[in-house]
Amino acid sequence: MTDDFETQLTAKAAQVPTGRWQRLWRMGNTAARVGALMLPGNDRAQAEAITRSLAELKGLAMKAGQMLSYVDAAVPPELQQVLKTLQQSAQPSPWPEVEAQLRASLGEQAEALLCALERKPIAVASIGQVHRATLADGRTVAVKVRHPGIERALEGDFRTALGGTSFAALLLPAGVTVDGFVHEARSMLLSECDYDLEADRQMRFHALLADDAALRVPRVLTELSANAVLSSEYCDGERFDTFRSTASAAARDRAGEALFRFHVGSLYQHNLFHADPHPGNYAFDASGRVTVYDYGCVREYPRPIVVALARCAAAMRREDLDGAFAALAAVGATPPRSSDEREALHALLKGFFAPLLTPGRRRFDVGVFSAGRNLFEDKRRLMKLRLPPEMLFLFRLRFGLFSVLHQLGAEADWAELEQSWAQGCVR
Repeated sequence: MTDDFETQLTAKAAQVPTGRWQRLWRMGNTAARVGALMLPGNDRAQAEAITRSLAELKGLAMKAGQMLSYVDAAVPPELQQVLKTLQQSAQPSPWPEVEAQLRASLGEQAEALLCALERKPIAVASIGQVHRATLADGRTVAVKVRHPGIERALEGDFRTALGGTSFAALLLPAGVTVDGFVHEARSMLLSECDYDLEADRQMRFHALLADDAALRVPRVLTELSANAVLSSEYCDGERFDTFRSTASAAARDRAGEALFRFHVGSLYQHNLFHADPHPGNYAFDASGRVTVYDYGCVREYPRPIVVALARCAAAMRREDLDGAFAALAAVGATPPRSSDEREALHALLKGFFAPLLTPGRRRFDVGVFSAGRNLFEDKRRLMKLRLPPEMLFLFRLRFGLFSVLHQLGAEADWAELEQSWAQGCVR
């Protein structure tokens, strides 16, 4: 049934709506419908209508839908199942606009791609879409083309306070000042439109992981890339849902450890965090080797924030709550002011670090970090810490990674892995 909906969703090309007030109305309306769908009694048709609206808007609306599709335990399973379509699919941009984008970005070099490009995209994301091409020399490449008009749409969303708040309302509690959060979201999403920057980040990860047997980062073809076009070697693989349902336990364990090293290890060792850990950004082979796509949303964190996270983790392993708060306070967080706040924040931090506190091989059990999986239950606690916006994103996105590892059913000694990297930060 999901496949049928995906086919319907991608069957007709459409321009990204860029009118500020049109987007404002549609984002607010869709956010309200998402809230209503949290109540029992809604059917699949409602879920598909909401997903279709998010797919048409693209940009931050589609990003929010992707996050809800795999992170939030409060989202009804029916809605979450349909929202999963957004991990790789949406309405594509019309071919004439794609062709014009290629010519404007690459000039004469565009001809080499246009002669070889498949017109139907193999994936459509919130910022761009990916086409496969076979070059004259036989190489198969993946060509990501930015949706024409997406920058204007994003700028309009963030210039309109209510538009930004509509997005933030899916993640933050009512009555909370969201300026810092929205500013961070704006910075991250607009940077995703810069494919020159994304190419640099992808090449950096490729160099760091060139000899890694369990992780693969596609090589960038710089001669066929520009600000609005990013060409990489084509690396195929199974989708997340297919892999987790068919792969052996050993393969899933290998894949899970590889993903954990990619996201968490890169943060501790290189101050880099791939900040979009949704299942649509991964492909798997039968052995559990993982290809990671999409380097538009990568953050390089200041070393003090990475050290603070390492010290917070170490304190939680010692059951030293004061030490954990002190580590966060060192980078600007506000300690709890009451016993109730202290208790609530203790529960949040314990939920966040729970999978990483107990040594020995184990799965990511949903029960031990459920407080960190529910966007609508934990967000108030997070905000009371008044974390720096970039750290707030880091907490939120790590919850996303934990959710992916839980769904994968992978088993490893997560505590030992993180501790080995964290100790290197605080020595």
